[in-house]
Amino acid sequence: MPRVFLLSPAHCRGRRARQVLSPAAGSELAAALRSRRGAPLGEVFRFVSGLYFRGKLAYAERFAAPPDPGDPAVGRGVLVITPDAGLCPPEARLTARRLRAFAAASIDPANAGYRRPLARSARALARAIGPACDVVLLGSIASPKYTGVLLGVFGERLLFPIDFVGRGDMSRGGLLLRMAAAGRELEYAPVAASVLHGPRPPRLDHLGEPPG
Repeated sequence: MPRVFLLSPAHCRGRRARQVLSPAAGSELAAALRSRRGAPLGEVFRFVSGLYFRGKLAYAERFAAPPDPGDPAVGRGVLVITPDAGLCPPEARLTARRLRAFAAASIDPANAGYRRPLARSARALARAIGPACDVVLLGSIASPKYTGVLLGVFGERLLFPIDFVGRGDMSRGGLLLRMAAAGRELEYAPVAASVLHGPRPPRLDHLGEPPG
């Protein structure tokens, strides 16, 4: 079954974001951000977010199966939700100025600056992938900040990993990294008909094997 993944954005206002944006930061990533060309969005968000985004990106890149990888609207089948630019591929370039703009934007469906670009790019993606391709959201479904827009475009095709229910961000990130490394894909369910809250599952053990 063709499948594409939508990744929720990293938190762009935290300590690690301030760190990489500091004029004193000497890392290659910080230098690339300050350059005119910028740094890859995926690399920036991976640094800013840490474990959770690393897990989402590794898992999505491992299991994405786009119907037409040559279509620029679909690319490799992995797209990142951004605070004010809709869906962008991980390889899109991000400058320090744009990262600061991300930090200033409100990820809220009531904010037209967030909602309209996301809805526009989601509709373009829907047209590009056709009706026979699943869309998996790797992000929170317990609030409408993503689903409030995406359900209106994808409906019952919008899926999420069932194992996300009851887990916090760090647990989700660890689970996704382990499953990507093991080559084992999670089970998905439609967002529109799912229980969004549940008991916390057992912790992952130190060997990286998910329970069960």
